[in-house]
Amino acid sequence: MNDGLNQRDFALDPEDNARLANLCGPFDEHLRQVELRLGVEIDHRGNLFQVIGDEAAARAGEKVLRALYAATESESLNGAKINLHLAESGIESIVEEAAESAQEVIIKVKRGVIKGRGPNQARYLHAISTHDISFGVGPAGTGKTYLAVACAVEALEANRVQRILLVRPAVEAGEKLGFLPGDLSQKVDPYLRPLYDALYEMLGFEKVAKLIERNVIEIAPLAYMRGRTLNDSYVILDEAQNTTVEQMKMFLTRIGFGSVAVITGDVSQIDLPRHVRSGLRHAVEVLRGVDGISFTFFTSRDVVRHPLVAKIVRAYEAFEEAADENQGTGNANNKPRRES
Repeated sequence: MNDGLNQRDFALDPEDNARLANLCGPFDEHLRQVELRLGVEIDHRGNLFQVIGDEAAARAGEKVLRALYAATESESLNGAKINLHLAESGIESIVEEAAESAQEVIIKVKRGVIKGRGPNQARYLHAISTHDISFGVGPAGTGKTYLAVACAVEALEANRVQRILLVRPAVEAGEKLGFLPGDLSQKVDPYLRPLYDALYEMLGFEKVAKLIERNVIEIAPLAYMRGRTLNDSYVILDEAQNTTVEQMKMFLTRIGFGSVAVITGDVSQIDLPRHVRSGLRHAVEVLRGVDGISFTFFTSRDVVRHPLVAKIVRAYEAFEEAADENQGTGNANNKPRRES
């Protein structure tokens, strides 16, 4: 277990297999939902549960699980009801207070000073600074990529790494690279534009161009990472929700000595074919609790773009939750299969 994490062990009584199945959901998807919201890890065997996370988050996780188990006595749980219980429990304020008490990390680059806006960004920066591999998962506009690039630039200027690699899967909204004009470099450039923009803002256009020319900064599609070992590098995988399980494993196993990796993505905007599982979703399930790897989960409240962006994200979340609830009341056999 990572330093600074708290482990809470408890039993949910009375032991009732039907109620426990209701609480956990199909393939424990209800537990995964609570994990993603609170940033904790939940393990269980029968009615014996274990919650691992920051002290306040772990305490909040136990509180929510006890409340949800009590609710199983009289109702059948689904995704929408889990979200409703989480919203009504008041536990997120407890988690935010814990995040605010975390040590603040300030990033200094030539264009100025960058620090987290709000407790979740502060926790994200702290996690990046203290872990070799960090995941930032959440909706657009929460600063995941921008802050990761800032950390990479600071590490390069402080000579803690020898180069920066910015990586993206070339998959966007069903479009095909072959239909884009130009050679391969020109085809993938539009997919990497957000990474260029962040670099230009922090280092200036001319310096970025020189560093790219010298291969100190390398921006490449994910396919180019196969077969490489990345030592003394700061590697950022952006839009990781569009990796396959095999691609994510390939990327994570490229990390060499003296390297730091940050993986960012939004699991609500997966552009992979429906039958292909997202490597980011899979990694969250597989790697939670692995020492040296951190996970920071953002919500619509962490959006730092135009205020309407947060409202748009919340509106889509509410619509999808209502749709899930309506489908849950219909014939389960007719419900379309959703890939995770």
